Amino acid sequence: MQKAVILAAGRGTRMGALTEDLPKPMLPIRGRPMLERKLDRLREAGFDQAFLVIGYRGEVIQEHFQGYPMDLTFHRQEQVDGTGSATLLAREFAGRDPFLLTYGDIYMDAADYRGIYATLLSDPEAAAAAGARWVDDPWQGAAVYAENGRVVRILEKPPQGTSTTHWNSAGLYAFRPEVFGFLERIGKSPRGEYEITSAVDQMIAAGRKLLLYAVQGPWRDVGRPEDLEIVQELL
Repeated sequence: MQKAVILAAGRGTRMGALTEDLPKPMLPIRGRPMLERKLDRLREAGFDQAFLVIGYRGEVIQEHFQGYPMDLTFHRQEQVDGTGSATLLAREFAGRDPFLLTYGDIYMDAADYRGIYATLLSDPEAAAAAGARWVDDPWQGAAVYAENGRVVRILEKPPQGTSTTHWNSAGLYAFRPEVFGFLERIGKSPRGEYEITSAVDQMIAAGRKLLLYAVQGPWRDVGRPEDLEIVQELL
């Protein structure tokens, strides 16, 4: 059984009026919700179970996916305080199995879901694999530093022009369940949230092996209205 965890609790304030009645992952792309297209691609990649962390207007998500041909579990994040605390909610769902983690507002191909999961499973010593994209400057996301295919550091929102790496986090991970022990111990980041990258940093400091996975296909973080138009062109 291949398991995926999708973080879809946020409102998406940068979308303005578009998210007054809809959570951001439910915004339509060519007539179908973005989250539905994500689940379609996960199914295409071979995933048959998904755990969705919902929050703002979460009932809209649950109602829409009644009868969807995939084993779905919904969990409301009562206090939306970061990706780390949201991921920790999936501990019972994951059990002893590896799982894929992604965000509900990121568009990518099924091939990259398969690719990062296969990358993790290819190395029994690896605790995780982190997806990344090559960019000019990763200042708008998280800078990923790697040596010989192994992630050695992830830095959230570095100041523009300061990074010495071109790898930018793609919001895509594959984890073995030991990540939950690290998630339990993280504190709030300077942004006041419990970040998944804080757990990744602890794993690196503890000597765990984290592999770099280079995203191959089209990718887009749908954070603003103009991103919706770009994704529609990608489709």
